[in-house]
Amino acid sequence: MPELPEVEVVRRGLASWVSGRTIEAVDVLDPRSIRRHALGVEDFRGNLEGAVVTDVVRRGKFLWLPLTDNPHSTDGAAAEPKVALMAHLGMSGQLLLQEHDAPDQKHLKVRFRLSRRDGMPAQLRFVDQRIFGGLFVTALIPTDDGGPGGLSATPVPLIAEEAAHIARDPLDPAFSFPLFYARLRRRRTGLKRALLDQGLVSGIGNIYADEALWRARLHYARPTDTLRRSDAERVLESAREVMTDALAAGGTSFDSLYVNVNGASGYFDRSLDAYGREGQPCKRCAAAGIHANIRREQFMNRSSHTCPVCQPRPRNGRW
Repeated sequence: MPELPEVEVVRRGLASWVSGRTIEAVDVLDPRSIRRHALGVEDFRGNLEGAVVTDVVRRGKFLWLPLTDNPHSTDGAAAEPKVALMAHLGMSGQLLLQEHDAPDQKHLKVRFRLSRRDGMPAQLRFVDQRIFGGLFVTALIPTDDGGPGGLSATPVPLIAEEAAHIARDPLDPAFSFPLFYARLRRRRTGLKRALLDQGLVSGIGNIYADEALWRARLHYARPTDTLRRSDAERVLESAREVMTDALAAGGTSFDSLYVNVNGASGYFDRSLDAYGREGQPCKRCAAAGIHANIRREQFMNRSSHTCPVCQPRPRNGRW
């Protein structure tokens, strides 16, 4: 599944090209890709055609485009959006910007024809080979803390209803470490399980959890109720750093289907320190003249990658 950096790469690409543009026409080529829009194709199209995209917002792995029928209210101020186009990329969903005469992709599902703007692609296309992703229109509701809904160019205190249950992510300027730490200590679970809990901190998936824990020198089974504040700060800062590094590399692409809005894959997988390096030397230990190979263990129907030397398993680690 694409993780936070991959979704943020898509958000940034979209924000540069679609904000302020009108959706002039919508072509639904495969209704399965809007199956979560319960009222069907005609209602989906009716909600979108003529709407102006005001921004592109992301919280965790959730991505949405706020919409308004009129970009300005009667007094000339910017109109507040009420609904949004929600995009769930799933395992293979792609949002691609294309010229109007570009050939249709083999797995093209939905096409949005955008208002003309010099030098900008005319269409936004949703392509999805495995059809686990999808699009739907949803309501925007006030955030519970009064802060912005997520990371965006023009922050407003509104969030897509389907994303309201998840916590803020480490790259969100409104992320509260004191709140995170208080909730973390109450979890009484293993550290990696906590990092993957989207109700505690969003956007950290399996790959970046392993990388953050390696950078922080902490084992995934460390009980959260034993974490000192400095430990929690270190692992959170490590998560923020590794995801920022991944963003600079365009994301991590183990699958050619994970691409940005121009169809290009990221290359952060070449810089991973723990994930996917089973049996290979730990880079940190090797630099110190210590021989230690990365170990892979089964974890929650997935895998965890750790160094047995610089990430020792805690004696009371139960997870």
